[in-house]
Amino acid sequence: MTSIETTLAFFVVSVLLGAAPGPDNLFVLMQSALRGRRAGMLVVLGLCTGLLGHTAAVAVGLAAVFAASATAFTVLKFVGAAYLAWLAWQVLTAPDGGDPAVGAAAPDGWRMYVRGIVMNLTNPKVILFFLAFLPQFVEAGAAPVAQQVMWLGFVFIVATLLTFGAIALFAASIGQRLRSSATARRVLNKSAGLVFLGLAARLVLAER
Repeated sequence: MTSIETTLAFFVVSVLLGAAPGPDNLFVLMQSALRGRRAGMLVVLGLCTGLLGHTAAVAVGLAAVFAASATAFTVLKFVGAAYLAWLAWQVLTAPDGGDPAVGAAAPDGWRMYVRGIVMNLTNPKVILFFLAFLPQFVEAGAAPVAQQVMWLGFVFIVATLLTFGAIALFAASIGQRLRSSATARRVLNKSAGLVFLGLAARLVLAER
């Protein structure tokens, strides 16, 4: 197994990376502000579930195969961009800037969880990041490489859960105050739509 020193160093780096501005934590921020703490935490759990897939892919070598395929990279990034654009369209075209999938009722838990999974798995940059990042902390002569990668992936998921969870709670608290004002609510929803479009454009322009 990876040493305690390496695991702690990896955990600290993972927390710092999770706190740095990026598509996933920005997605958590906007969803939490729009739909509340429960929805935000479910998105976080979905993102972490997606990270399990990326970890497994690196452990068995699938990520290396994927990284070598320009076609696979292009297809996946356009699928991800289309999904983000669809979310933006839902928000921007809904009456009063609301979300037609939510309405007046509480957000559907499964829907928000799946959004997190899809957001993570359709971002090819995450696969390439894991492929480049995790092996740097693999220790020669320790446990088998696949086992170490799975352990590091688990540590990264824990760090992401804590960091993104804090972002979700903070954004939900601010969003609750904003949602009490009709004007602020409309601005918040329109802003979310533009953020989703921006993330979609960023993904389309991403290169390996």
